[in-house]
Amino acid sequence: MSSPLASRLSQYQTKGIACRPIASGRLVRVVGLTLEAIGCRAPVGSLCIVETLNGDLEAEVVGFSGEILFLMPSEQLLGVMPGAKVTPVLHDNGLPVGSELLGRVIDGVGNPLDGLGDIFTEKRASFTSPAINPLSRKPIKEPLDVGIKAINGLLSVGKGQRIGLFAGSGVGKSVTLGMMTRGTTAQVVVVGLIGERGREVKEFIDEILGEEGRKRAVVIAAPADTSPLMRLKGCQTALTIAEYFRDQGLDVLLLMDSLTRFAQAQREIALSVGEPPATKGYPPSVFAKLPALVERAGNGSGDQGSITAFFTVLTEGDDLQDPIADASRAILDGHIVLSREMADAGHYPAIDVERSVSRVMPAIVDDEHMLMSKAVRQILSICRKNQDLVSIGAYKPGTDPNIDQAFSFKPKLDAYLQQEMKEAVPYAMCVNMLRSTLGG
Repeated sequence: MSSPLASRLSQYQTKGIACRPIASGRLVRVVGLTLEAIGCRAPVGSLCIVETLNGDLEAEVVGFSGEILFLMPSEQLLGVMPGAKVTPVLHDNGLPVGSELLGRVIDGVGNPLDGLGDIFTEKRASFTSPAINPLSRKPIKEPLDVGIKAINGLLSVGKGQRIGLFAGSGVGKSVTLGMMTRGTTAQVVVVGLIGERGREVKEFIDEILGEEGRKRAVVIAAPADTSPLMRLKGCQTALTIAEYFRDQGLDVLLLMDSLTRFAQAQREIALSVGEPPATKGYPPSVFAKLPALVERAGNGSGDQGSITAFFTVLTEGDDLQDPIADASRAILDGHIVLSREMADAGHYPAIDVERSVSRVMPAIVDDEHMLMSKAVRQILSICRKNQDLVSIGAYKPGTDPNIDQAFSFKPKLDAYLQQEMKEAVPYAMCVNMLRSTLGG
């Protein structure tokens, strides 16, 4: 056994992972980010150790063709040589799960990034999980407080709901997620920062999440410069950790930023192993994996808790008809749209109430609350449709009482819908403030 491989196996054993190498092969080709190996047999999803000039390299089997195995590395391709030794390793590569994860920052496969030492837990869980029988899930009947007035009051979210946060770049997605982590009443917060800028990871943890918010949170970071395999694993890791805490009977808030990066990572892997592109360059496997990931969130059964999930979706060019945005809307229980126009005007959080919807809201709020939400939508719609006429002076006050009344309420609603980044407003207070804004 070569020394790099022995060193890697020793690291696994130190972490309590049982593993054993099997017959080795050799590397014959590198195409883009994909390695091709022959002479070894391993199932899809298994781990391989590739020897390089810079030590050993971890790679995962993502496909095969005849006797050729397609491998996707989890690290950068440095020092790879033709004919390099490839050793498949059979081991229990489950993810460590437990309360020891709270307050920690880990990478896509559970390794610590915060410099606070290794994480040792009694339990390990698979990166994937079997589908839940839909008839065994508890119904969504109770609202979850997220601390944001626009959401609590007008787009109420239920415990166990999966909702999308749709926005272009630079309109406040990360800040909105941070406001939720500080204001929510959920017992555990799991944050997945997938495929975003590396600078944003530390900024989110130190400035947006804060010391208090971090105590009950687990942060999974797989920035844009990591391999597509690591970004894919990062999303699966976030769901696995959330599922563990849900199974302990806790209410979990899962914030995934972003679902689009998950789809793009799967696209890179699928195209590299020869899967044909379908919709705007996305292969069919992307649209199969999206619902498989999203459906892992939600309510459990019996004494289990809930996973309330917010998945951010990047709308390129603010196009809500983007293939991933369109597919996401169909499998989520609602969507919240962040408006670039509102963000440019300094309106934060830039939630476009008219274009947003919570599909479970009628089932979790009372009739009065629902009527207030509808009234606000009607007011905002009237103001938007007649804004140009009022701006150019073509509309004379007194012509239409509905328009007059709508514009009289507009300043109050704008004040209600805006909120400071570090301000958290409880759910009951949000409803009372909405009632007061509408004059009872």
